[in-house]
Amino acid sequence: MLAGSLGVNPAETIQLQTGRWALKLLLLSLAITPVRRLTGWNVIIQFRRMVGLFAFFYATLHFAAYFAFDLNFAIDTMVTDVLKRPFIALGFTAFLLLIPLAVTSTKGWIRRLGKKWTQLHRLVYVAAVLATIHFAWKVKVFTGDPVYYALVLTLLLGFRVVWEVRRSRSSARAALASSR
Repeated sequence: MLAGSLGVNPAETIQLQTGRWALKLLLLSLAITPVRRLTGWNVIIQFRRMVGLFAFFYATLHFAAYFAFDLNFAIDTMVTDVLKRPFIALGFTAFLLLIPLAVTSTKGWIRRLGKKWTQLHRLVYVAAVLATIHFAWKVKVFTGDPVYYALVLTLLLGFRVVWEVRRSRSSARAALASSR
């Protein structure tokens, strides 16, 4: 902004860039567990919360820019827009899903919620899918960045599915072997 490089439509540039960074950081936060599991580099896990909170921060900036620049802070217009435009509804839903994740990301909330914390934080996967579709529908182009983000998300979620299937098979084999 200070360099004057926001182009002819600064509001749109701010919205697009904050949204892109929110999505990039969300995907980066989802990449930390696979990197840790594949490399054994456990120290990286300490950055996951911070990266996730940065993703939420940029999502908040993205929403604030939309609310200020496009809607002039009119809540009734926002409700109409969410109901009328599916890509807005997806983005708004993704943002709403991130709010409880950001609020409950402290050690105190992790302790208070116990196992429910893990269940709650699985909403990040839904939010990431919704945010990726929101971006693709916004730019109306299904080449380039939207495809790359969708591919990265698919790989990250696919890794988790494969890891979980292997883990449960290994557990089942171990239980079978111990019962013999």
